[in-house]
Amino acid sequence: MTGNGVVIVDKPADWTSHDVVARTRRLAGTRKVGHAGTLDPMATGVLVLGVGKGTKLLGHLTLTEKVYEATIRLGATTTTDDAEGEPVAQSGAAEVADEAVHRGVQALTGTIDQVPPQVSAIKVDGKRAYKSARAGTEVELAARRATISEFTVHELRRVTADNGVFVDFDARITCSSGTYVRALARDLGAALGTGGHLTALRRTRVGPYDLGQSATLERLAEEFTLVPLAEAVAAAFPARVLSADEARKVTHGNRISPDDLGAGPVGLYAPDGTVVALAEQAPGYRKPIVVFEAA
Repeated sequence: MTGNGVVIVDKPADWTSHDVVARTRRLAGTRKVGHAGTLDPMATGVLVLGVGKGTKLLGHLTLTEKVYEATIRLGATTTTDDAEGEPVAQSGAAEVADEAVHRGVQALTGTIDQVPPQVSAIKVDGKRAYKSARAGTEVELAARRATISEFTVHELRRVTADNGVFVDFDARITCSSGTYVRALARDLGAALGTGGHLTALRRTRVGPYDLGQSATLERLAEEFTLVPLAEAVAAAFPARVLSADEARKVTHGNRISPDDLGAGPVGLYAPDGTVVALAEQAPGYRKPIVVFEAA
């Protein structure tokens, strides 16, 4: 066992998030490894893994902002809304003006209601939507609220391929957790009357963790390094240093006095710098929701 904390992996293409977890378990020498939010096999980039006690953080790290570099093609649709799916329709996008693309992108910026892709892990009547889709059954998926705080078009390109003219463009997308970037491509194409799908995706940041902190699986195989638990918590949450008496209370799951660090999770640290818990604010007190150092 190599320790407790967080590993920021630069996920390679064609690996599932589960594949990365399985590989990291072998490298870390423990089965106690999990991920904070999946990446599709086609996608690359930041995948946050918890190791040991770091797995207790994962459920609290998923509700964070994420940043992507994406490439979208207008003029064709697929069964999965990305390049991994089978072609459905191809109308081309030769007549689509650059200004129309920019207007469409602007309409998808801000707080929107987004219907997830048919090939998604959302459960409908107890069954994953992607399993129904693979069986040829289309399910009705409810729209979900998403916040797209940035949808910046870098470059528009006219591409001739497959006997058609398409519009490809690169974009930087900053969005709330749970946003489907391939659904943005799908909805933009639908609004423009051309169809659209995602052709490339790289996640560059999840909350406070970015590519600069990431390591490839090859590098981790040479030297397995992780962000220690105390540092990982400090990067993601406000910190509060406790007295020795408060630290003892928290390790027993007891409440402590309130503070002005906000309602959300706060990292609680013992006097020696050990992170002992995450805690949420309630009227008149702060209560632990995750205890790392049990009594």
